[in-house]
Amino acid sequence: MTNHTHHHGHAGHGHHHGAAHDDAALAEMLDLDAEILHPMVSEMTAWLADLAGEPAPRRILDLGSGTGSGAFALLRRFDGAEVTAVDASDTMLDRLLRNAREQGLAGRIHAVRADLDEGWPAVGAADLVWASASLHHLADPGRVFGEVLAALRPGGLFAVLEMESFPRILPDDLGVGRPGLEARCHAALKERRRHDMPLMGADWGELLSEAGFAVEARRDLTLTLTTPPPGLAGRYAQVMLDRLRSHLRDDLDAGDLATLDALLETGGPHDVRHRTDLTVRATRPAWVARRP
Repeated sequence: MTNHTHHHGHAGHGHHHGAAHDDAALAEMLDLDAEILHPMVSEMTAWLADLAGEPAPRRILDLGSGTGSGAFALLRRFDGAEVTAVDASDTMLDRLLRNAREQGLAGRIHAVRADLDEGWPAVGAADLVWASASLHHLADPGRVFGEVLAALRPGGLFAVLEMESFPRILPDDLGVGRPGLEARCHAALKERRRHDMPLMGADWGELLSEAGFAVEARRDLTLTLTTPPPGLAGRYAQVMLDRLRSHLRDDLDAGDLATLDALLETGGPHDVRHRTDLTVRATRPAWVARRP
């Protein structure tokens, strides 16, 4: 599995050494994502409801479900639906089932551990397939799209919510270190993903069409939270910066690494958890395709 510096479930790739620890940290990031970015997911599910029409989807398949934020949003949007959540990580699925119990949704969601790069799981037919920020890890998306097409009933929808860049949260001038730290981190991540995740930023509409889908619509979902809950935004920034610090330790200069350390120092004068100038900015490209 490619190291994950961003936020999604695991659709494909086998686990590397230390993956359980990495998955635990990523699971926390995903749960924070669910709280911070829920307006974006809600917009996507409302759009899907309009496109799906009647009868509303009842059998939903979530590929790379992570800790369940997409699955739970779909269950709330479609009252009569059940979701089969597929992920390659036991840690993610355990957290998903715990979250489902806490939200009173355990009876409507089923967890399946499967690595889509190794084969298609026995999940049955679906009215709607959802994949959020997971497809760019697939080794062979064309093969998986063929499996999705076969699993969907005629007229069923495939919803793809992907990433071209990572959420931003820091001001340009932090009052410590050189201005522009976050921009440099993003530039380093972009360079790294050219090698590690070449499908990130792909034209998924073209790939969907090649697989036999009729692409119904495409839009960019954007979110700007200028006043996120202070405690939540600070924790979100802390977890995200900690992951950046770990993954970019060989890509940033000593000054930027020292600035990250200062932001991550619990109780320190620059502890990012206590900043009041954090703004969450995120954009996700989305496609909805239909099985003819």
